[in-house]
Amino acid sequence: MKKLFSLLMIVALVAVFVPVVSAAPPAQGQEYIVTAGDWLSKIADKYLGNPQAWPAIMSATNTKNLEDSSFAKITNADLIEPGWKLWVPSKEEAEAFLATYDPSKPELLFGKGAAGQLVVASWWTAGGEAEGLTGLFEIYASKYPDVEIVNATVAGGAGFVFRPVLKTRLIAGDPPDTFQLHAGLEVEGYDPETYLEPLDDIYASEGLEEAFPADLLTLLKYKDHYWGVPVNIHRSNILWYDKSIFAEAGLTPPETWDDFFAVCEALKAKGVVPFVMGTSGGWEAPHVFEDVLAGTCGAETYKGLWSGAVPWTDPCVAQALETFKKMLTYVNTDHPALSWDGAGHYLIDNKGAMMIMGDWTNGWFQAEGYTDYGWAPPPGTKGIFVALSDSFALPKKAPNRDNAIAWVKVCGSKEGQEAFNPKKGSICARTDCDPALFNEYLQSAMADWAVDAIVPSVVHGAAAIESWVTDYKDAITLFVTSGDVAGTQTALQQACVDAGACQ
Repeated sequence: MKKLFSLLMIVALVAVFVPVVSAAPPAQGQEYIVTAGDWLSKIADKYLGNPQAWPAIMSATNTKNLEDSSFAKITNADLIEPGWKLWVPSKEEAEAFLATYDPSKPELLFGKGAAGQLVVASWWTAGGEAEGLTGLFEIYASKYPDVEIVNATVAGGAGFVFRPVLKTRLIAGDPPDTFQLHAGLEVEGYDPETYLEPLDDIYASEGLEEAFPADLLTLLKYKDHYWGVPVNIHRSNILWYDKSIFAEAGLTPPETWDDFFAVCEALKAKGVVPFVMGTSGGWEAPHVFEDVLAGTCGAETYKGLWSGAVPWTDPCVAQALETFKKMLTYVNTDHPALSWDGAGHYLIDNKGAMMIMGDWTNGWFQAEGYTDYGWAPPPGTKGIFVALSDSFALPKKAPNRDNAIAWVKVCGSKEGQEAFNPKKGSICARTDCDPALFNEYLQSAMADWAVDAIVPSVVHGAAAIESWVTDYKDAITLFVTSGDVAGTQTALQQACVDAGACQ
């Protein structure tokens, strides 16, 4: 027993004083099976001696996947599953990859199919919008199975985070193959004649001028050319409400601003947050205000504010700001920390009653499994459709130009739009989609699109050039904290002048 005890003590001492040696870097690369508790940087540290070398493993594995489907396809570096087979490159191979790796180019993390890649850049990462994009990818993949699709998303800010990243790539002459673009004057910010290809020939070959409504075609044209193919129509001005809360309180959706504030008082008395909003992205409050503005000023005056026909000193602007200021007294106090969908959880959790947000909220609610919601036009906007449209553009230096051309054709097709829009929570840009594929809200939006006065959203790129949108957004974001009606109205008038839209 003493000998056994002595032997055990020796083993223990050796364990204490002899360092644990990590796995040696593979000489030629090797397979690795993911186990519980693994993550890519941990594997990179163990086998390559550098936790920051995880992109080399992701790229190598995805390249192997194209040759051998037994290897995993990693689409999210933070999500790998036990049992997946990875390929760990040699240390030399990893170092060579990292020497040229650019985090702003996610396509480097994926292999190339027999027909190359299709790098699709967008800001669609949440709920229904991500599911809608996946629907489009599935249609494209069925037609072009030899193309490796790369979902190059940049999250946050309804595109305000995305656009600077994209512009850097365009200017550097190294763009993605195609990218998301709001229809309207947003295209001006990309200097389209320098960096984009006009898509007039595709409109002709695919019959898109016959498929899209006239109002949308007008919105899509800039300097007599089409620069993007739209996949949808969205509506900015929707008031979403929790049906159970309204029913229990004996309330109906407000039609006027007096009604709105009466409803807010009734809800507040019951301990419910009357109106919810998330403002962490910097665009959400300006989005709400554009709808207040349309509902206060009316369709023609609202359009005139952006064209310069109506000055921002108009009394309806002051009235809209006063209304918005009063709305903010009923809003959730944590709005600066929440995104739009974060605020939407107030409705899902039956803690908040109303929110104003675009109709992508419909798709997000569906993705969240929430069905206890109703909708109505925000006060004053009955008969007004504040519109925006998402399209895809073609950069002049698209690395996989033929694949990108095929993509924008799929985006404009009936098949593609029917796969995308029911999940995204939007209606087709085309006029020939089957209404039976869409839920009750979207069918109502189709009907309204046919008869309402169509006015352009500013926050979502349709109404004004980018510099004007930025100044508007900044002015309203500041107003949320300052409440300065006169100062904000003056700032908006000056921004309009600076943008060349007003005298």
